[in-house]
Amino acid sequence: MRTPHRVLELLYERQEGFFLLEELAAAASVTRKRLETCLDELRRRGQRLEFSPAHGVRLVRPVRLDAHLIERALGTRRVGANVICFDEVDSTNDVAFDSSRQAHADGLVVLAESQRRGRGRQGRRWISPAGMNVLMSVLLVDPEPSGPAHDAMTIVAGVAVAEGVENACGLRCELKWPNDVLVDGAKLAGVLVEIRKRGRRRCSVLGVGINVNAAPPADQIDPPATSLTEHLGHPVERTEVVRHVLRRLDEWLQRISAGAEEDLHAAWMSRCGMVNQRVTVACGGQSYAGRVLDVSPLEGLIICCDDGRRVHLPAGSSTLLP
Repeated sequence: MRTPHRVLELLYERQEGFFLLEELAAAASVTRKRLETCLDELRRRGQRLEFSPAHGVRLVRPVRLDAHLIERALGTRRVGANVICFDEVDSTNDVAFDSSRQAHADGLVVLAESQRRGRGRQGRRWISPAGMNVLMSVLLVDPEPSGPAHDAMTIVAGVAVAEGVENACGLRCELKWPNDVLVDGAKLAGVLVEIRKRGRRRCSVLGVGINVNAAPPADQIDPPATSLTEHLGHPVERTEVVRHVLRRLDEWLQRISAGAEEDLHAAWMSRCGMVNQRVTVACGGQSYAGRVLDVSPLEGLIICCDDGRRVHLPAGSSTLLP
């Protein structure tokens, strides 16, 4: 392990507390001079450090996203073996797709502090202030035509985000088809699943945006959004949110590969209050109005239309209308 990684770990694990410089050097098994070099590197990487003549040094919270802090002892089998973090990109989804040309790209996680052209579903922009939230994409590479269908991927990602946030913060999340994660009816997170072919490989990118420490201004979005900080009353460590979401995503991918679609369906429905609600959905250039019967990981939204027809609407090409 590189020494700056070890120093960062020690500071991170100390929470809000200070480390005397001599104590930190001893814990990291380095000289005082080497420690100062490591601290300078951490600052160059964007970590904020607070120094006190009496108390030493501490890491200012919440910390900047760091690949090593996310990867260490993550315990996943597929997702998160490799993590990369950027200051700014056009889109984390685009970076993930570009990385699919490389060997051993399966399970790659891409994070950014900000995006110039972050996107949501149906061509919408994903708006997030820099350095405040989780902007993340996960790349999955499977032999064509293996791998879960688009709708199943969307359901998996939504459930993983909801469960991960709950595990990290204790905040109950609801799900709204096709891709919204809600808290008290306001949007906390969104999912964008994109699938492309690379020769004989099927590349799926699960894009996730989570409003951790800030929500976009109300006049820039519709419907209303919220953040974890708004509900918890204090800043939230993004690193822990990311780690919990990746663990849940990894677990669900393993389970559906083993045929656990019914478990996934049950997990989604336990957080979704749409059944028996009347909705209007645009899909394929048509509008469908009726009562929700079910949300299926494989068949999409199932509604009984006002004219008696039973229709299945896929997540990838459908939009709920007001």
